[in-house]
Amino acid sequence: MKIRWGVIGAGGIAHRRTIPEGILQEENSQLVALVDANPTLAKELGEKYQVPSYTEIEPLLADEDIDAVYIATPVYLHKEHVIAAAKAGKHILCEKPLSLNVNEALEIQEAVKKAGVKFQLGFMMRFHTAHQKILQMLEEGKLGQPVFGRAQLTCWYPPIEGAWRQDPTLGGGGTVVDLASHCVDLLEMFFGPIDKVGAFIDTLTHDYPVEDSNVIILKFASGAHATVDNNFNVPDLSASNVLEIYGTGGSVVAEGTIGQSSNGKLTLRLEAQAGYDAAQDRSTGNVEVLEIEGENIYKQQIAEFVSAIREDREPKNGLDSAVKNMKLMEAIYTAAKTGRIVAVEGAK
Repeated sequence: MKIRWGVIGAGGIAHRRTIPEGILQEENSQLVALVDANPTLAKELGEKYQVPSYTEIEPLLADEDIDAVYIATPVYLHKEHVIAAAKAGKHILCEKPLSLNVNEALEIQEAVKKAGVKFQLGFMMRFHTAHQKILQMLEEGKLGQPVFGRAQLTCWYPPIEGAWRQDPTLGGGGTVVDLASHCVDLLEMFFGPIDKVGAFIDTLTHDYPVEDSNVIILKFASGAHATVDNNFNVPDLSASNVLEIYGTGGSVVAEGTIGQSSNGKLTLRLEAQAGYDAAQDRSTGNVEVLEIEGENIYKQQIAEFVSAIREDREPKNGLDSAVKNMKLMEAIYTAAKTGRIVAVEGAK
């Protein structure tokens, strides 16, 4: 039996990616209805996808034919919409970040657990074929002891009238919650729980009240280190959006895999270095370049959630992970504000 979906917040990423590339392409999913606050857009998308469309969530949540909802509304509405969906008995896939702050996240956690529904946060980059290959390499020990990582996600995002991401009361913050949240989640998938954070956060270029630049330092419970850098003020063509993982047995560098693409390139440098080489000769060694053409990340995200529902198990990026990510975001902002290294609650 197919999982029947309702979409709350059908414009933006829902219309660009998740509906056409995820829900409509996943063989065990069916789009049943959608909601958007913009009446014109709601009508247009309802006609496009040939499903009922609404401007309020109540009729959609009252529809007994809907098993799960995908919530892609602005962050300030997440708590209201997630709790309403949970009370209606719908399974929930929600875009990140989970909420405006940790207190809201804890309210969501309580409501979802009380309702007994499944919950997954929309970190679709976890499902990238290249990232899953890196995870497999780490689990198999091919990189030796993991010691350092770096994740970059950057875009050009100038002031736009009415943009909710540029208003901290509507989006919760700037580059940290919008971009770094993805990077931090990926690095935790590779290295395990983050123990401590430090950060520099600034608005260097654009005239809006959220940050447009950040550099974050992470220490993992394993002892490994990582950095995350994000900008809203670097041109798109100039941003590498690179992922780097280093270990005692080699490294892997991923290009073009952090973002909304399902493809990219991996450069593997695997070596077992027995002794010290003062010359540090890099002219020889095992270097392999892999061009990745993987399954669509939005389809894979939907497939994972559908499988979790049908198998009655906890989804990847589940509820507790989503709350932990909010605690990480709060710790990063605190570290930047105080200039101190901040321990992350519940890291171990």
